[in-house]
Amino acid sequence: MKIRTLMAGAMAGALAAGGAFAQEVTLRLSHWVPPTHPIQTMGIEPWVQSLTEASGGRIGVTIFPAQQLGAAPDHYDMARDGIADITYTNPGYQAGRFPIYSLIEIPFQTKNATGGAQALHEWYAPLAETEMADVKFCLANPHDPGTFHSKNPIKVPADISGLNVRPAHATMSRFVSLLGGGPVQVPAPEAREAIANGTADAITFPWNSIYIFGIDSATKNHLDMPFYISAQLLLINKDTYNGMPEDLRAILDDHCTPEWSRRFSEGWAANEAGGRQKMIDSGEHTLYAPTDEEVQMWRDAAAPLLDQWRADVGADAQAIYDSYMEALDRNDARF
Repeated sequence: MKIRTLMAGAMAGALAAGGAFAQEVTLRLSHWVPPTHPIQTMGIEPWVQSLTEASGGRIGVTIFPAQQLGAAPDHYDMARDGIADITYTNPGYQAGRFPIYSLIEIPFQTKNATGGAQALHEWYAPLAETEMADVKFCLANPHDPGTFHSKNPIKVPADISGLNVRPAHATMSRFVSLLGGGPVQVPAPEAREAIANGTADAITFPWNSIYIFGIDSATKNHLDMPFYISAQLLLINKDTYNGMPEDLRAILDDHCTPEWSRRFSEGWAANEAGGRQKMIDSGEHTLYAPTDEEVQMWRDAAAPLLDQWRADVGADAQAIYDSYMEALDRNDARF
């Protein structure tokens, strides 16, 4: 972060007379998707614009997309260490590091991303100090529920056996292993190459990201159900936050609320959901809607993930789980 001194004397007077302020704080925001991705155009950019306007131009934000400042899995540490002032982080890229938060990654809990974003924020914000104490939690941004996209049809859990699958996060990686598949651990920007070169036979992604990352030509079969979410976080370096003037911290706090998590997530959620209809309209893709019996097979197959989560978290696990379910219910987002 750079703190800039307000201009003095006549120039400062001129700025005040004109109703503007010199920029005091310039924040570096790093993420790992292309700059054309809805995460930036529909989430980050409107949030930045609102932050700048609310501060009267005193807060500026420079966006660094596409892993310019560091690799996707490193973004939590980048916020902690001040490599960037704000980072867009997928905690699921680091297996086992955030056991409480990994609850959101277990399939069949969240049915939509907008209510899910607000529920996730309401639930996790009080818990963030427990396992993310060295950064400031700001926003939660889940995608519209994703599913399996594959070269050959996947209909039931047994179909995963023997396949190499690029999982969305650590929990889906364990699920793939549980079903006899081989996880191919690469972040989203590298997923296309894994599919194209045959390293992976299938991928877990939200719907329109198949198009955004250019994977639609290789994956023509899709399991048509809201399977799982991956929920990214906007995190802030604590020294940056604490070094800001008190009134600017208050403005930043006003942009780190459950309502802002919902607002931040709306555009991307709608964009991802639109990918499903695009596939149907194209006539080039096959969507398989599982029967009720097959849905139950998937849910039964995922049950050990919740058992393992409870074991990893320990004594408070049931209360933490119940509070998440209550938040999802309040926001009409429970599967």
